[in-house]
Amino acid sequence: MNDTLLLVGHGSRRPGSNDQVETFVQLWRQRHPDWSIEVCFIELAEVLLEAGLDRAAAHGRRVIVLPLILNTAGHVKRDIPAAVAAARARHPTIEFACAPHLGLGCDIFAIVMRRLDGLMREMAMPDPRTTGVILLGRGSSDPSTNGDMARLARWVYEASEHDLADIAFTDIAHPRLESVVQRQVRLGMSQILVQPIYLFTGVLIERIGEQMTRLKQAYPQVSFALGSYFGCDESLFALLDERATAAADDALLDRDGRAFRQTAAERVHSHGHDPEHGPAHDTHRPATSPAPIHGGGGGHLHHHP
Repeated sequence: MNDTLLLVGHGSRRPGSNDQVETFVQLWRQRHPDWSIEVCFIELAEVLLEAGLDRAAAHGRRVIVLPLILNTAGHVKRDIPAAVAAARARHPTIEFACAPHLGLGCDIFAIVMRRLDGLMREMAMPDPRTTGVILLGRGSSDPSTNGDMARLARWVYEASEHDLADIAFTDIAHPRLESVVQRQVRLGMSQILVQPIYLFTGVLIERIGEQMTRLKQAYPQVSFALGSYFGCDESLFALLDERATAAADDALLDRDGRAFRQTAAERVHSHGHDPEHGPAHDTHRPATSPAPIHGGGGGHLHHHP
């Protein structure tokens, strides 16, 4: 591959979080020693996006930007395209192209299902019908971003036997974790699995830990299991491999700086369906093949067969 790949992380006030991103990138470099891979951050870090784009431009004729970000929101829709447009003006002889952000598609869904299975095993496999699931995201002022979380929770519900699969948010959006736990307890959940939808540690991961401590004290009759952020999950490396390879072949690239309307996972794993009917509840559906979901909102998802 003759392109320079520029991974763009969000950045954190906690240096340890940024160090985790650097470690992640170093491990990815080790998988592909012949690839030119750089890393930068949108904010709260030493090498920011402008400097990262300039550094990548010094290596070759084409720079492919790979946002290491789960959510669509403003950074993907506005900040990164604006920075790439400015880089094009600074480096008119260099081609800049943007690949889709990681998103919350089938690949991330598979990670979530494995994490939930691990939490169930930690709890000695309780009855899923009395074990609630809460997917906990950062939250956004962008409704479509929160809708992606709702779709992910729906996929979890349809691929499992859990009676409740809800979403909650750590910041900006509602509902918050405490209110969703309160509702699940009221609806009879004896165990609750909380899985953060985060790539790396940071201030909000620390906040989640503090919230869980309070919740365990407030609900001593309920068993809680808290999952970890994704970190250096093997599936993330595989997803980046797929994105980078597709980008090198000129697939899934945006050369105009516009935000993508679909993630690569949604494009690659699209499913046909009857448009007049929603997804059928099928607890035997393989975890890697979720049913197609329409729409989605930022509120609760709760179901009773």
